[in-house]
Amino acid sequence: MSMPAPSVTPTVSVIIPHYRDLKGLAICLRSLESQTYPRDRFEVVVADNASPEGPDAVAAVIAGRGQLVVVAEKGAGPARNGGVAASSGEILAFIDSDCVAEPAWLEEAVKALPAFDFIGGRVKVLVEDPERITPVEAFERVFAFDFKTYIEKKRFTGAGNLICSRRVFDAVGGFRTGVSEDVEWSRRAQARGFRLGYAPRAVVGHPARRSWSELLAKWRRINLETFGLSARGPGGRLRWLLKALLMPASAVVHTLKVARSPELSTARERWAAIGVLFRLRFWRLADSLRLLAAGA
Repeated sequence: MSMPAPSVTPTVSVIIPHYRDLKGLAICLRSLESQTYPRDRFEVVVADNASPEGPDAVAAVIAGRGQLVVVAEKGAGPARNGGVAASSGEILAFIDSDCVAEPAWLEEAVKALPAFDFIGGRVKVLVEDPERITPVEAFERVFAFDFKTYIEKKRFTGAGNLICSRRVFDAVGGFRTGVSEDVEWSRRAQARGFRLGYAPRAVVGHPARRSWSELLAKWRRINLETFGLSARGPGGRLRWLLKALLMPASAVVHTLKVARSPELSTARERWAAIGVLFRLRFWRLADSLRLLAAGA
């Protein structure tokens, strides 16, 4: 049975998972008001993960700019799934509540989608004060949210800038919990024969982490989720061990990337980023060994 052809200007559902970030959500929603895509052709669904502020506070921020759905099951994956269930668009565009969509984000995403089955766009790293970049911000400007590398080399797209048709999402199924949900979803989609592509002109901005504690919180979560995927199956734990042991060497290799990065403009910023790079890679080595020993 053939699928019906999409409309000339397809309807889009923008899905925003949210938890306890009313300020970021307000900025994200404001950026969606400036989209060049026809306003009557896209809807916004905010999937709140039972924020402690309560649904009334979240609804006050949305202020008629979108639909609110409360998802009790914890996790960004279940929140996104709940948002999809409450939406109606032919195309699903996922963005995180702390992201800022550039004006042509949806227009460029819809233009790029026909060449692939699902796409990821570009993510720019935003810093609080460009004149006073913290060491962690300098590191993140070089290494964070490199969707081009994720998509073209590692073959997954982050869910903070993921666009697909509803047909593809229904065929693949929803995001899962307890693993790196965007990596797992991308792998599942490609296993079903769906093609992944990069859309560099579909751009959103994401704030950089500013402090070591913020960066560590991110990598604790990523390490645990990645271990859940990578250590499965025959030889998985051995591959995890070898990858962990190579962490310090990878810092040496990536020092050149910092030195050449156009995202940093001063020697101070580059040395600061290199310091964070080595500190983080040694921390990841220790944490990876801890996970392996615990059999998490």
